[in-house]
Parts: sequence; C-alpha cells; structure tokens
Amino acid sequence: MDLQGSFHVYDTTLRDGAQQEGLNLSVADKLSIARQLDTLGVGYIEGGWPGANPKDTEFFRRARTDLDLKHAELAAFGATRRAGVAAADDPLVAALRDSGAGVVTLVAKSHDRHVDLALRTTLTENLAMIRDTVTHLREEGQTVFLDAEHFFDGYRANRAYALEVLRTAYDAGAEVIALCDTNGGMLPRWVADVVHDVVDATGVRVGIHCHNDTGCAVANTLAAVDAGATHVQGTINGYGERTGNADLVAVVANLELKLDRKVLPEGLLRDATRVAHAVAEVTNFPPASRQPYVGVSAFAHKAGLHASAIKVDPNLYQHMDPVGVGNDMRLLVSDMAGRASIELKGRELGYDLSGDSPDDKELVTRVTERVKALESRGYTFEAADASFELLLVEEVEGVRPSYFEVESWRVITETRPGDEAVSEATVKLTAGGERFVVTGEGNGPVNALDQALRLAIGQAWPEVGKFELIDYKVRILDQGHGTDAITRVLIETSDGESSWVTVGVGHNVIEASWGALIDGMTFGLRRHGA
Repeated sequence: MDLQGSFHVYDTTLRDGAQQEGLNLSVADKLSIARQLDTLGVGYIEGGWPGANPKDTEFFRRARTDLDLKHAELAAFGATRRAGVAAADDPLVAALRDSGAGVVTLVAKSHDRHVDLALRTTLTENLAMIRDTVTHLREEGQTVFLDAEHFFDGYRANRAYALEVLRTAYDAGAEVIALCDTNGGMLPRWVADVVHDVVDATGVRVGIHCHNDTGCAVANTLAAVDAGATHVQGTINGYGERTGNADLVAVVANLELKLDRKVLPEGLLRDATRVAHAVAEVTNFPPASRQPYVGVSAFAHKAGLHASAIKVDPNLYQHMDPVGVGNDMRLLVSDMAGRASIELKGRELGYDLSGDSPDDKELVTRVTERVKALESRGYTFEAADASFELLLVEEVEGVRPSYFEVESWRVITETRPGDEAVSEATVKLTAGGERFVVTGEGNGPVNALDQALRLAIGQAWPEVGKFELIDYKVRILDQGHGTDAITRVLIETSDGESSWVTVGVGHNVIEASWGALIDGMTFGLRRHGA
C-alpha cells in the first residue's frame, strides 16, 4: 500500500514548532531532528521557509548532501507571490523553486478580512496570486500543498470566498488543501461540520492543521479525519507558538491504535517514545511527564488499589500495552503504596517478593511501612528509584550497600565585595580500608561537596570518575516555617550510559543534598559492580 498516497502524516516541527517561545534550532539541530522524524516514518517533513531567513536556506542546501531520508520527503514552506508580481519573477517563489525540495507547501489567505488588512489587496487578486503560484511551481515539477491560513475563521465570516480559495488552489494543481485553525479556537464538533461541508462542496483533498489554544488540537485533528481529511499536520511533542500545535505522536497513535488506521510503516510507531525524547534532547524542551503515550508518567501507577489490579492484569488500569509506543509501565512507590505496589516494584528491580511464606509477607510489610514512614518525613520514592532500590536491598539482604564510611564533612562559603562567592568542602571518609581527607572547590556548597566526595571515593573506587551530576531539584516542604523548613532534594546522576535519581531530606538544602549525593554514589558503585 502506498502510505503517502492514501494518507499523509506531515510534520512541521522544524518550521511551525520552531516558533515556540524560547526554542532556537541551529541548522545542525534541524538536520538531527529530521533524521529522528524519518525513523518514525512520517511521510513529509517541513524543513522551513527558504529565502525568508538564511538558516532555513542553509538547511535546504545542506539537506541535499547531509540527509538520507528513508521514509520522509522534505517540504519547503513559503507564501504565494506578492500582489502585482508574476510568480516566476518573485524572489521568494524562486527560493522555493530552487530549494531542492520535491514538495512545496504554500500558505495562502482564506479569510477575506486578512486579504484586505494583511495583504492589502483585493479578493480577486488574492485568488490570482494563489492560482499563479501553484501553476508555476507545478510547471517546474514540484508537488504543491496549500495551507489555507485562518480557514475556519474565514469560513465563518465568508463561506463562499473561503471555499473559492480552496477550489482555486485545487484546480491549479495543489494536491492537498490543509485547513488551518491558525488561532486555535475551534472545537471538535465545529471542525467536523466544516470539514464535512468542504468535502461535499468542493471535492478537494482535505488536510488539517490545528493549534492547541482550546486544548483540543489532537481532538480537532481526529474529528477532521473522521469527517474526511486524509492529511494531518502536527509537531513532535506538540511544539509551537502560544500553546503549541497538535502533538503528532498523539494523533498518529490514536489513529493507529484506537481507530485501526495504519498511517505509518509497519512497526515504526514503537519508536515513538524514543523519537519524542531524542528530539527533546536537541530542543532542550523535554516532553511533559504526563504527555500522552510518550511521557514518563503516561503508564505510571501509584495507588495501591491500582497496583493490586495490575498485579492480576496490567490492562485493568492501562488503556494499552505501552510497548506499542516504545514506553514502559512504571510502579511508583509512595505513601499510597500497598503490598502489591511493593511486590511489583520489587519484581521490576529483580526481586521476587510475591511468596506466601511468613518471611516474605513480613518483608513486604516491613518495606511498605518503612516507605510510608519515610515519606511522612518528606522523602519521595516515586521519582527516586535508585534510593528505593537501596532501601529494598537493605531490607532483603539485611545490610545497606556501603563502599565508604563518612567520618565528617563541612562546607565553607567565602565572599568578598566585588568577587563571586567561592565554596570549599572538606570530606573525611574511609574507603577501601584507607582514610582520606579531601578538599574540593565549587561554584556553590553542593557543587563543592560533590567535588570533594568524588575525589575522596575515587581514590579507592575509580569508577566514580564516570559519574556526573546532571540534574538537581530542590523542594521546600513546609513553607510556613520559612528558612527553617524541611527541604527535599532530588539528584540525577549519569555514568554516560544511563542515569538514576536519588533523594535526600534535611533541615537545610546542604544536608538534604548530601544525603542524595551519598545515595547517588552508592547506587552507581553498586551498578558498576564495585
């Protein structure tokens, strides 16, 4: 089956998604993201607007030699010719023609008020601009899609003219007319009614491009497909200006897994989570933890009641097997945890705690009560799997993993007028049968402690040289106490291949950080078989 012919999955992350506030992509970033999107199996990747800015022009130049796409075709985005200028003579149209892209997506005004106020031309001339540009690019051998900008608002204001825009583009050779909810104000029923009317009244091949200002971008896209659209546009992770565009992964996953419409090459949807997170690494805008399908919490279960049911059948509290999108089920250990949660989490970590012997039952009870007691003091284990694993090992084996014994530690921060503050930490500990006294400096007390701790331990356990603190979160738990409040710290540590999160709680941020640092080093050494 020709997937691109029967249904189009069109990604606009590199153009419309890049308009998100604070998101800045280099040419290298865009090339990297394009490769990731191709592995997901999307049919078209909109690379940007050549001629409108140097970065996008350079992207298309480099794409000719640097990209070897297996599934997707590059699309160049641009506008119709200017009023009063022939399409062949318009420099921006020439940039589209010369981009090397086999597909050009033209944006055109379909709202009469925008033609008057934004283009400052007549409704007749706007139609001529669309007709001339589509015809010219088709004669040059390029496939043309048209984005009917502000279509839904234009349809409400002047249905006859909005439909005439679509007919004009289609008759000139545009293969798809994407109806754009540019302001993002539509709701699913409204979208469905309009798409039904467009399909019946014009016979054009309809696409859909939704923004998320009502929180309905994915639902609106699905409503359009149900009404006859066969081309969907969106962005990975829902990137885009204001509240973003339709999240393309959610759209595609719903089409394939819920509506049984195969819109990607077989099996590639299982790469969705990996691709979403890989793109997030490039953009430095991580997917929301609760993002449907690919978020780290999308298949996370916390309540003991849920865990009890999942122990019998995971599908009792999950709408699908997370493997279908490359994600994993996670059991969160918290003060809401019951015996089933602890058993399932233990199994996840390699411990079978499901036995019926008195010892097994006592062990699970002991772990459950200890978790609840610690969480009542401010700890959280749902986000700190490494700390929980150390706790579990201690209860199962009767001793906590230990590779060093800390004698004492202290931190001094010195500042002088006009200079930056400098922190110095001294750590005294025994590791490998030898006592070490080490001083470390850092750009803050926690950084100084981290430096001193790894310098001391590293003399006995060189493995810690691979460890790096990559994330640090602080939470004040009882804010009513002001500076005397209990503090919780979560630290994520990486060895270059994987990462783990540990938790510490204390009466001040340094004490809490120290506890999380100790757990982080201990867990890392255990993982590396020290």
